[in-house]
Amino acid sequence: MNLVSDIPIVQQIIANCKAYNLKHIVISPGSRNAPLTLSFSNDSFFTCYSIVDERCAAFFALGIAQQIKQPVAVVCTSGSALLNYYPAVSEAFYSNIPLVVLSADRPKEFIDIGDGQTIRQEHVFKNHSCFDANLKNRLEYSEVLHAKNETLLQKALQVASIEEGPIHINIPLYEPLYNTTIKNISPSWVNKLEKTEEQVTLDSGFTTLWNTSKRTLILVGVLLPNIIEEKVLEELLLDPSVLIFTETTSNLHHKRIISNIDRLIAELTITEKEALQPELLLTFGGLIVSKKIKFFLREFQPKKHVHISLKTAYNTFGCLEDHYKVNPNSFFKELLKLSEITSADYQPYWINYHNNLEKGHHKYLSEIPYSDLLVFDRIIKAMPQDIHLQLSNSSTIRYTQLFSIPKTVEVFCNRGTSGIDGSTSTAIGASLIQKKPTILITGDLSFFYDSNALWNNYIPENFKIIVINNDGGGIFRILPGDKSATYFETFLETTHSLKASNLANMFNFDYFFGEEINFEKKLNRFLKNKKPSILEIHTPRRINDTILLEYFEKIKI
Repeated sequence: MNLVSDIPIVQQIIANCKAYNLKHIVISPGSRNAPLTLSFSNDSFFTCYSIVDERCAAFFALGIAQQIKQPVAVVCTSGSALLNYYPAVSEAFYSNIPLVVLSADRPKEFIDIGDGQTIRQEHVFKNHSCFDANLKNRLEYSEVLHAKNETLLQKALQVASIEEGPIHINIPLYEPLYNTTIKNISPSWVNKLEKTEEQVTLDSGFTTLWNTSKRTLILVGVLLPNIIEEKVLEELLLDPSVLIFTETTSNLHHKRIISNIDRLIAELTITEKEALQPELLLTFGGLIVSKKIKFFLREFQPKKHVHISLKTAYNTFGCLEDHYKVNPNSFFKELLKLSEITSADYQPYWINYHNNLEKGHHKYLSEIPYSDLLVFDRIIKAMPQDIHLQLSNSSTIRYTQLFSIPKTVEVFCNRGTSGIDGSTSTAIGASLIQKKPTILITGDLSFFYDSNALWNNYIPENFKIIVINNDGGGIFRILPGDKSATYFETFLETTHSLKASNLANMFNFDYFFGEEINFEKKLNRFLKNKKPSILEIHTPRRINDTILLEYFEKIKI
């Protein structure tokens, strides 16, 4: 028997969460959500976390859901608290992560009359929510309302599981909010929907093009580890007409895969681009990081672009024709049954081309001065095997794309909306689920922006953060624009002189500081440390852009 709220609608929510095996509940403090808080936290079925900052709480929950691949709930009070979930909700929407928002609300008659902590909460996420359940409530119990709410609750939780996206359940609650009863809440009876996969039926026109194309490019975006079987990958790459490009976030590895796209295409001539232009483009996985491959494929379009995914197909390159709503591994297994090896030099030519660039890559890195690029090279070389790696957005993910990540390292990054907000919170949530040591590599702006993520009582002993601090938004020096303009340093680069040491002290992280003369020594000490740690590496703000931009030109030897 548990101590629970005496409010029927709250008991109904608890029962449905149990029915759908929704066990992880991230709660932010508040009064209006107190009935939910006390009911969840007093029931041993649930694992509850208390995170004060709602934006951090939602990204923390997203990190858990990212790893367990099941819905995770966030619970907040009414008013602006709910709006702080929006960055994580939009990330979950575009990254296909099942996030369940449970928002306490004032009753409808209290909306827009000047009551405190009251906003229009219904459908607040409508543009980025897979389903909205705006529940109804009365002071006196109503079987009719109970039945309607039950339908909405079950639909919402089914959508979160089946469609793998965010849903919003808005719950109007009357006072008194703190009355309790002792009751054992059993799971609701539900007719659970199972995920179904469409049968792989390949169009004859597509298979003909596959078997006759001399230049087939497979481009892989964000992907969970172990999605494609090694034998499937091996068989695909036996065909010399098939070239595979992957990104760091694809978690896909093979010696005949090109995983450094920007390195390959940055300095291609028009003639070389025409030689690389695919006849057939197959894409799978999530959103693509590389701007260079986007620009290339929009200009040098294939005859046909086919996307393979269970959910959305984005027309990123302006030429999408077909979308097979199937698991990519199942798709390729079926396709390989019908495949005929095509005589071509597409794959061997570009692998050889890339191998020559690899030599230029190592030569250039041996000659450059201390900089962001050099620091990333040393970090990746020193990285332990078999870890969980989280990356922040902006410069961090783009620098990392230039290097080869060990096969045993699993890589994650919030590429749904690609924002700098929430990277640290997501990494901490993910690290709770991971058995492996977790390292987050982040830029200074992303780190300071999400510094409330460290206000967290659940950080594992094997969680570490590397902060590359170049005193501002270094990516803006790489992008086009007048760096000498009066507004640039203040409003774009947003220069600062902040250091992470005080934050590390406040939140009980061991702290290491590295700069040109000692950063590799500090990096090794940091990696061997057995406690939650922050390594801050200071790099020169004004030369990073020149070194990176010259990189693409000078590696072509």
